Amino acid sequence: MIDSLVLTGMVIKATDVGEFDKRLVILTKERGKIVAFARGARRPKSMFVAVTRIFVFGEFTLYEGREAYTLQKADIENYFTEISNDIEAMCYGSYFLEFADYFTKEGISGTETLKLIYQSLRALQNNKIPNELVRYIYELKMLCINGEYPNMFECVSCKNEAVSMFSVIKGGMLCDKCAGKAGDTVHLDTSTIYAMQYIITSKIEKLYTFIVNEEVLNEIGFIMKRYVKNYVDKEFNSLEILNTILK
Repeated sequence: MIDSLVLTGMVIKATDVGEFDKRLVILTKERGKIVAFARGARRPKSMFVAVTRIFVFGEFTLYEGREAYTLQKADIENYFTEISNDIEAMCYGSYFLEFADYFTKEGISGTETLKLIYQSLRALQNNKIPNELVRYIYELKMLCINGEYPNMFECVSCKNEAVSMFSVIKGGMLCDKCAGKAGDTVHLDTSTIYAMQYIITSKIEKLYTFIVNEEVLNEIGFIMKRYVKNYVDKEFNSLEILNTILK
């Protein structure tokens, strides 16, 4: 008899397979990213119809095979229905899942990434926080989890803590003296620097507890868009759709 196991996670990708099945990519706390098949999930009366969609978060009971898992049952804690019913939030959320899929691997704990996705999706449901800000916070914190974030605390060249210029190519802040040697520097408002330092150092649970003015939001966005483009070697479909919607 094959033993089953219970993993806590979120469906980050769901694709149709064969006539009635679904192939799921689930980001789990215990085993990182896994592939699981839900047999008969596309049959109208299947108990898997509601639980084999992206954003679904809960406990998944699975059988472990040689190359993939088979879904046995699921106890769902959150469906994030509000996001699925809002096209803009849906695009942001889908981008978050694609971004996570790019960074995560099987066999490596997904606890921090899973926590970040969950809190970020909750933030998309909070009308007090702009979706753009949620995106930039998510991107920066995901880079932190994976050790690829920019140095916002000192000059990356000489370690001087008196900094106001940022270089994507150099990977962080520069002092006035060293900025003259870089060709892509941009001046950042002090509030922008503080906001990005806060994101880098804060616990995930505390990330979405602030808002910024439009100037700071634009500066953070300017930096993050260019930083991600420079350091993440992938084009994200949901981001392209989002950019089309927001034009």
